[in-house]
Amino acid sequence: MKTIGLIGGMSWESTLEYYRIINEEVNRRLGSWHSAKIILYSVDFDEVVRLQHERRWDVLGELLAEIAGKLEMAGADFVLICTNTMHKVAEYVQRKIRIPLLNIIDCVANEAIKMGLKVVGLLGTMFTMEDGFYEKGLGRYGLEVVIPDEEDRKIVHDIIFKELCKGIILDSSKAKIIKVIERLKKKGAEGVILGCTELPLILKQGDVDVPLLDSTRIHALYAVDHALE
Repeated sequence: MKTIGLIGGMSWESTLEYYRIINEEVNRRLGSWHSAKIILYSVDFDEVVRLQHERRWDVLGELLAEIAGKLEMAGADFVLICTNTMHKVAEYVQRKIRIPLLNIIDCVANEAIKMGLKVVGLLGTMFTMEDGFYEKGLGRYGLEVVIPDEEDRKIVHDIIFKELCKGIILDSSKAKIIKVIERLKKKGAEGVILGCTELPLILKQGDVDVPLLDSTRIHALYAVDHALE
C-alpha cells in the first residue's frame, strides 16, 4: 500500500471527509483491520482565505509547494490538495516535487466522461467558477462548462465561506443551491460538479434530479485506487 499525502485544513470540515472516505474505502476493499497509510498536513485556513481574497496566488503556490515537499520528505508516495480552489496552483506545486500530485480536476473529468456527460455545470467558490483554471482543465477532456450567473455565484460563494467552512448547515441555504442548479439545467447542464469540497456537506444526490459529481468523494476514491494499485 502506498502512503497518501494530504494537504488539508481548507477547510478542516471537508478534510475530515477525505480522511473518513479514504479509510472506509480501504477497509471495504481489504477487510480485516486495514486502514489507509496517510500523512496529513493541515494548514491554518485563515491565512489561506486572506491570501485568496488578496489574489496572492504566487504566495499560495509557494506555500503549498513547501508543504507538498514536506510530505514528500516525510514519506508520502503521492499528494492530494484537499480543496478545489487551490488547484489553481496545482501545476506549480507539481513542478516543485518529484512525487505525483493527484489532480482533482482530472479525477472529476474522468468521472464525468464515464457518466456520458458532455456539458457540466460548475459550482464552487468565486475563484473556481470565475478564474478559468477549472474550465480549462475540464476542457482538456472535451467537456463544456456552464457556470451560474453573477448573483448565483455570489450566493454559492457566501454559503461556502460564511457557513459550510464553519460547519454551519442550513436548509435555507440548501434550497438556494438547489435553485441555482435548476438554473444551470436551463443553461444546458447535463450534470453538476460540486466543485468545492464543502458542498457535499449540504447537498446529496437525492436532493436533485440531475447527476451530481461529488468532487470530495471522487478525489478520495481515486486516491485509494492509486494507493492500492
